[in-house]
Amino acid sequence: MGYQNLIAQAMAAKESAYAPYSRFRVGAALLTANGKVYTGCNVENVSFSATNCAERTAVYKAVSEGEREFSAIVIHGDNHDYLPPCGICRQVLAEFCDLDSFQVILANNEQDYKVMTLAELLPGAFQPGDLKPGNILPEL
Repeated sequence: MGYQNLIAQAMAAKESAYAPYSRFRVGAALLTANGKVYTGCNVENVSFSATNCAERTAVYKAVSEGEREFSAIVIHGDNHDYLPPCGICRQVLAEFCDLDSFQVILANNEQDYKVMTLAELLPGAFQPGDLKPGNILPEL
């Protein structure tokens, strides 16, 4: 499968990043199961903990518009190397994505990229099915 268009969208999204503190811009392009693409960029905040990663920005945009099924995400950053998602982003992706089939594309450019599954990036993921009534949450 060619990811060039999705990679180009992530690279373009990176240009909108707000990163005055780290000066490290990241862009993401999230592909839904029905073929729609949502992009995101990192948005920093002086308090740092309020910063949002590009991957989560894309997921939250998609979810806020009713999307719940995703097939792939491209991540592209200013590091000139493959840039895997942080742990928080991996967990957010695990909330909505099939670990074995969801593809994470770590891209330097349209020709230089690496494809991994979410399962490879987050073995032993904590997922919604792990919450059982009476176990962690009270029965509703």
